[in-house]
Amino acid sequence: MLTLLLIGIFLCTEVAAQCAMCSLNAENSTTNGNTQGKGLNDGILFLLAIPYLIAVGVGILWYKKYRKNQPKRVSPFER
Repeated sequence: MLTLLLIGIFLCTEVAAQCAMCSLNAENSTTNGNTQGKGLNDGILFLLAIPYLIAVGVGILWYKKYRKNQPKRVSPFER
């Protein structure tokens, strides 16, 4: 899983996920020298990342609770 994450991070390409109106405004603003299009892309990616961060947080909390309820295993070498 860590390998897939690292591959995704290092081999990712530029993402341009916008609706038609947003992409038209972004293209027009960049041709005039403004950087609002980049800010718009960053905002969309930020909004996309939030649900994944929440899911990771819930997963960590669930994992910790699951580990707390597990009976403690005793190694045969510790007796």
